[in-house]
Amino acid sequence: MVGIPVPKDVVTLSPDGLSEAPRDRHIILDFTFEAADAIAPGVLQSACGKMAHTWICAAVRDIQAGHADALVTAPINKEALHLAGVHFPGHTELIAHLTGVSNPCMAFYSPKLIVSLATIHEALSEVPRLLSAPSLLHIIRLTQAACRKFGIASPRMGVLAFNPHAGEHGLFGDEESRIIVPAIDQANAEGINAVGPLVPDTAFTWLNTNPAHPPFDAYVAMYHDQGLIPFKMVAFDTGVNVTLGLPIIRTSPDHGTAFDLAWQGKASPNSLFSAITLAARMARPTAL
Repeated sequence: MVGIPVPKDVVTLSPDGLSEAPRDRHIILDFTFEAADAIAPGVLQSACGKMAHTWICAAVRDIQAGHADALVTAPINKEALHLAGVHFPGHTELIAHLTGVSNPCMAFYSPKLIVSLATIHEALSEVPRLLSAPSLLHIIRLTQAACRKFGIASPRMGVLAFNPHAGEHGLFGDEESRIIVPAIDQANAEGINAVGPLVPDTAFTWLNTNPAHPPFDAYVAMYHDQGLIPFKMVAFDTGVNVTLGLPIIRTSPDHGTAFDLAWQGKASPNSLFSAITLAARMARPTAL
């Protein structure tokens, strides 16, 4: 119906039959649910949010049991999730909860640009309260480790400022001197090559002026849109959302559900393909 070719050797199993599944076959787990026949494409429904939560929980459980090496998630509608009574802002926070992690990092990978976020799905007014030198240092460490998994031996990281003009020496806020500089200094003391605070509105101009020679291998942004605007400008159809700091590998497309394109054959699958490729690369780095 959706035009996706299915391998001839695919095996369809119930969710509780995975432990006996053959290791050399493609497997589809069939979760039956009463509302399936009433699902309308592109329409917000609590049943979809409920099943999305069920499938995510099952996938994490199966990976923890050793049935798979990595998790690749498709986009979920956060409003549908909330309608179903699942009060997590998104995949990142839910999977962190399921794996017992309190401080995950949302990062975005593409061959052109790597960005990680010091805060995730938070109101902009809450960001100053949530930023701290220890939490930022944690993100810098996770970003360096991720860069090495991506094949970058000696990562160079640019850490963005929070305020315009990097605070202009305290005229526009003190987050730079109070939080960001101490975190960078500690990172440098640990041997991590981190530079900043970088003025956010000029940190990515190299993408236009000298795209073949980026000054840094990865960037740490202080909040969601600060990092995602430049990233999606250069890698919207190919970028990958990677959750750092989890005990499992998890990747996802870098975009949302696009309900306005549902079942029209117009949505691009490229970001999902990239997410699958990167997950395989992270799970089997010597095989690719």
